[in-house]
Amino acid sequence: MTAASPVPEVRMIAVHTVTDALAQGLRDYVRAPLFGLFFSAVYVAGGLVLDSILVAAGREWWLLPFAVGFPILGPFAAVGLYEVSRRLEAGEPLDWGAVLGVVLHQKDRQIPAMAVVVLFLFLVWLFVAHTIFALFLGLSAMVNVSTDPLAVLFSSDGITMLAVGSVVGAGFAGVLFAITVVGLPLLLDKEIDFVTAMITSVSAVIQNPGPMLLWGATIAVLLFVAMLPAFLGLFIVLPVLGHASWHIYRATLAPRG
Repeated sequence: MTAASPVPEVRMIAVHTVTDALAQGLRDYVRAPLFGLFFSAVYVAGGLVLDSILVAAGREWWLLPFAVGFPILGPFAAVGLYEVSRRLEAGEPLDWGAVLGVVLHQKDRQIPAMAVVVLFLFLVWLFVAHTIFALFLGLSAMVNVSTDPLAVLFSSDGITMLAVGSVVGAGFAGVLFAITVVGLPLLLDKEIDFVTAMITSVSAVIQNPGPMLLWGATIAVLLFVAMLPAFLGLFIVLPVLGHASWHIYRATLAPRG
């Protein structure tokens, strides 16, 4: 059994840490573009399949809550990118077998437990989003195929629903961001249990509110914009953000011992 790692110490970071991390993320993507394209393709394919299923089932209304919540799952698509950045930083060779082997090995570590937590909160968000929709627009809007979706959304009730849903969705996203922003790369890098990783991640956010708020807003905006052209923008944005997340993690946590 591998010995547990010491819990890293949270460091104070500045606003420029975010821009520095983005520049480093872009650099890593340029140095290893095929890895970025590969891991992005998995995420993009999942989005396109989900979109096709909802449209085919006549459940276009679900695209809104999924569009809000889908970026929440982005960090898991970036686990492979964390490993690529770690290897670039350490000067280790970028071997496909080794990188994919590390990703597959995570099934025997703590990341699946973190994934369960995130998936649970994601499903709760979908339930809450459905409830908000029903409260403001009624069930008829979801089952009446003759209803013009845009007319419904831009009605007074629709605008209120979007406002309330956005605030509630931002709350869910904030919680998930707080537990994963450095929690996920920490689980990849160290032998630490997922509860400790989440607590450490939340502590990092609390101690660095300004930079972390900027980082969270940057992720949300870039991922949302990247999803608009049929998810294709994610082939650029997701790798850059994934690599940058590793550098945010490295800047925020200092190893002990």
